[in-house]
Amino acid sequence: MNGWLLAAALTLAVGLAAALWGVAGGPLRRRVVAQNLSTAVACPGMLFLAQGYDRPAYVDVALALALATVAVTRPRLLAVPDRAQPLRRLQSGHVGDYVAWLLVGTTLLGALALPGVHGG
Repeated sequence: MNGWLLAAALTLAVGLAAALWGVAGGPLRRRVVAQNLSTAVACPGMLFLAQGYDRPAYVDVALALALATVAVTRPRLLAVPDRAQPLRRLQSGHVGDYVAWLLVGTTLLGALALPGVHGG
């Protein structure tokens, strides 16, 4: 494990924990700011991960732009298939659902990064 991976792990863990705490309750204004905080924390974390794995960060930007271009120009290509409708029903729009999905996503991201952190 090098310093970049440690910085990424700390940035993502501390920053996303603070964002989760902010999203969990309070007025709408606070929840929106906390959600934006999670994006502001995830971006440097991903850049630290790219540096830690000696991969250029420009590849991530190019992939994100390509996916965004496809989503804007051909929305039917990325449409949700019928088999995913039960998963879409789990999201009702309540704050608790957003917190749960944020926790699931963060857990999955941590599980995917764990082998690189321990094996590095």
